[in-house]
Amino acid sequence: MSNAAAPRQAGIPQGLTVILTGFLPILAIVSMFPAVGAMIGHFAPTDPAAATKVPSMVTAPGLAIAVIALFAGVLVDKFGRRKLLLASTLSYGIIGVVPFFLEDLDQIYASRLLLGVSEAAILTTINTLIADYWDEAGRRRWLTLQGMVGPALSSIMIFFAGTLTAWKWNGIFLLYLIAIPIFFAMLKYMYEPDSDATVRRNLGMDEKGVASTDFPWLLMLGIGALTLFTSLVYYVFIVNGSIVWQELGIEDPESIGQITALPSLFILAGAALFFLLGKKDVAARWQVAITLGFLGSGLALMGLTSNWQGMVGGMVLQQTGAGMAIPVLIAWAQKKLPYEHRGRGMGVWTATFFFGQFASPLVLSAVRGEDGTMQSAFLFAGIAAVVGGLVAAVVMGMTARNDAAAAG
Repeated sequence: MSNAAAPRQAGIPQGLTVILTGFLPILAIVSMFPAVGAMIGHFAPTDPAAATKVPSMVTAPGLAIAVIALFAGVLVDKFGRRKLLLASTLSYGIIGVVPFFLEDLDQIYASRLLLGVSEAAILTTINTLIADYWDEAGRRRWLTLQGMVGPALSSIMIFFAGTLTAWKWNGIFLLYLIAIPIFFAMLKYMYEPDSDATVRRNLGMDEKGVASTDFPWLLMLGIGALTLFTSLVYYVFIVNGSIVWQELGIEDPESIGQITALPSLFILAGAALFFLLGKKDVAARWQVAITLGFLGSGLALMGLTSNWQGMVGGMVLQQTGAGMAIPVLIAWAQKKLPYEHRGRGMGVWTATFFFGQFASPLVLSAVRGEDGTMQSAFLFAGIAAVVGGLVAAVVMGMTARNDAAAAG
C-alpha cells in the first residue's frame, strides 16, 4: 500500500477566498472615486498642481503593476504561490491604510506606488492559483462568480467610500483594512500546490523550459495598442467622475456615492452582454466596437448633460461598456495568442492595461487644459472612444482577412 497522501482538492473555502482576494485590486481604484474632489479641495490651497496630481495618485498603482507584471512569473517561481500571496495581501492592508495618517500629497503618491507592487503580486499569484487549483470547468465557474460578485462589492464600497470621505477627506483609506481578515482567511484555507507545471505552461515553456516558437511581437503590438487605448478610456470616469458631479453642482461625497451606487451595477449588464455576444458567435471586432461604443457614448452624454439625470444615464451606458471591456479584451487576446506564449502574452496585456490606468488621468488632464472643464474632456474622450472602436473593427477585419488568405 502506498503511503503517498492524496493531492489536496480545492473547494468552496478556496473559491470564496479567491473571489475576495481578486477584489482587492479593484477596491484600490473604485473606492477612490467619491474622494477625488474632496482630496483636490484639501490640497489645492497648498499645492497648485493638486487638480492633476490627485487623479494621477489614484491610478499610480497601475504604473507599478505595469512594470511588475512583466516579471510576474519570476516572482511566483522565486517565492512560491502561498508565501507571495500572504506577503502581498498583508502589505496591501498595511500600505493601503498609510495615507490615512499622512498630510503630504507626494508621500501619499509614493505609498500608492508601493501599493501597486502588492497588487501586482496579488494579481499574479491569485490567477496562478486559480489555474493550479481547478480544471478548466472549475476555473470558468469561479472566474464567472468573481466577475459577478466584484461589481456588487464595488457598489457597496463606493457607498461606504462616500460616507467615509464625508467624515474626513482621507477616511477612504480605512477601507484597505479589509485585506487583514482576507489575509487570515488565506492562512487557513489557501495552500501551496504540489507542482509548478501550470506556471511553466503559463510562461509559455515546454517540458525543457524552452518556448517552441518565436514570440509573436507584431501580434502583441496590436493587442497592446488596443488594450492601452481601451484602458485609457475605461478609467476616465472611474478617476474623474466626481469632478464632473461637482461641475454639475453636486459636491457632497456621500450624495455622490449614494447616487452612483445603483447605476454602477450596470457593469453586470455588460458582463451578461459579453456572455450573450459570445454565445451568438459575434466576431471579436464587433465586440470591441460595441464595448468602446458603450464607453464612449456614456462619457459623451456625461460631457453634454446639465443635470444629475443625464449623469446617471451616462453612467448606465459607460458601466455597461466597462462590464464588457476586460472580458472582451482578455478573450480576444487569449484566442489570438498561441498556447506556448499565452502566459507571457497575458503578462504584456496586464502591463499595458494597468499602464493605461496610470496614464489615463494624465492624458485627460492634457486634453482638458488649464482652463477647460472636465465635462469638455469627457466629451472629447467619448467621441475618441466611439471613433477608435470603429477604426479597431475595420483594422481587425482586414487583419483577419489577410490571415485567412495567408492560411489558404
